[in-house]
Amino acid sequence: MQQYFGLRGKALNNALAVSSIYLHGLLYSPQIDTVDTKGAQKAHNSHIQGTVVAIYTLGALFGALSCMLIGDVLGRKRTIRLGIVVTSVGSILQCSAFSFPQLIVGRFITGLGFGAVSATAPNWQTECSRAGHRGFVVMLEGLFISGGLVIQAWINFGFSHTTGSISWRFSLAFSLFFTIIVFFSVPLWPESPRWLVKVGRIEEARHVLAALDDVAIDSPVIVQDLREIEISLEETGKGTFRDIFRNGPARFANRAFIAAITQCFQQMSGINVLGYYQTTIFRTFLGLDSSTARILTATVFMWQTLCAPIGAFTIERVGRRKLMIFGAAGMGMCMALIAGCTSHPENHVAVHAAIAFIYLFSTFFVTGFLGLAFLYSSEVAPLSVRTPITALSTTSTWLFNFTVVEATPTGFNSLGYKYFIIYAVINWFLILPTVYFFFPETQGLHLESVDRIFIESKNMFDPVRVAKRLRAHAVVGEDGDIQIEGKMGESMDEQTEEAP
Repeated sequence: MQQYFGLRGKALNNALAVSSIYLHGLLYSPQIDTVDTKGAQKAHNSHIQGTVVAIYTLGALFGALSCMLIGDVLGRKRTIRLGIVVTSVGSILQCSAFSFPQLIVGRFITGLGFGAVSATAPNWQTECSRAGHRGFVVMLEGLFISGGLVIQAWINFGFSHTTGSISWRFSLAFSLFFTIIVFFSVPLWPESPRWLVKVGRIEEARHVLAALDDVAIDSPVIVQDLREIEISLEETGKGTFRDIFRNGPARFANRAFIAAITQCFQQMSGINVLGYYQTTIFRTFLGLDSSTARILTATVFMWQTLCAPIGAFTIERVGRRKLMIFGAAGMGMCMALIAGCTSHPENHVAVHAAIAFIYLFSTFFVTGFLGLAFLYSSEVAPLSVRTPITALSTTSTWLFNFTVVEATPTGFNSLGYKYFIIYAVINWFLILPTVYFFFPETQGLHLESVDRIFIESKNMFDPVRVAKRLRAHAVVGEDGDIQIEGKMGESMDEQTEEAP
């Protein structure tokens, strides 16, 4: 039952996510056309294009920030449902737009709603999953996001052969199909048991945990789980938004930094350069015709969908850190090679190689960062301040998404193929070393056990070392959960001193 709700929620929420992503067909409206224009007109259109595409992410940024105020008040389910309603209003405004300002307002409102959903859904999924398969459930996000991108890419390709406003109105209206499904499905989902404990609804939490694990409500497993959640709240306190900027015994600021920088890295890896502007790259840099460019864009997303299960099926064996390091190294390599190949558009071999490396980039991204960034941000955040920390980290996602999307048309126009080199450097010399030195391994750990890593750490470099030490003394259960021996809040040194 736990896996059923987890997978169902992931599928529906991410269908909504991808249906709300900017639709590439709009890139070729006269006001923002950068393919068939030149000189000053192209530079002017580049600025407008970046703004129109990025206004959605700006709305999502404010939507994520709103969860700091409403997230713990409404709970996970009601916040998601509210976000869906707002998203639907924005979608209606977009698909019915007869003026540029209405389109922009619609995109902002759509982003506002989805920002709240994207800041809340990973928390709900993480808090409803057992440690042994939490990574698998949340990592399936990559599969559903990529699947949705396939749908929108083929819809765009099909409607590119039509004339009139239907070519883009249908694409924008199609997202309502998914929002309706999610809206009427949310009441069937269980509320997060950890949020229920936090607000004092212990008996409801007991019943939800028992239902998710298919055991009796008086089972020792449920009693132990509830006790661990309560102890975690006792040790880390109730928490407020201001607390996440102070370390304290539970190192809230340290954890907020890791969560926010993880989401930042997801966006600064270069995925939005390829994702949002892939068709433009194929046409402008590689000289392909419009039809071929759209077909390739759709097949890249199909390839990404096929590769998504790699991360889902390996994360509980390989771990979070190794997958992120693998992803960063691979994405940096691909960006460097794309830069080199696109610098010779007259060379057919170089063009084909650039296309191949775009496909390969998608493999590294979906395996190492797409779903994993949302998962890891939720895992490192303690229950007491999980909502403000994940709201902050999701805000980081949309802030840097906005930055990249806004800057890319101008970057292409000013730097050409050299623009890709920037992201190669970011992956190799910023993302990779930061993950290695600052990100502790959380694979298989109960969320409450992750608290131990930070409670026993004294500085920003300690969590990696402490996590290795704690895991060396841990016991692996039959379901894959890793049980750290000893009492919550008691360091391994204290346990060793008390041992006979």
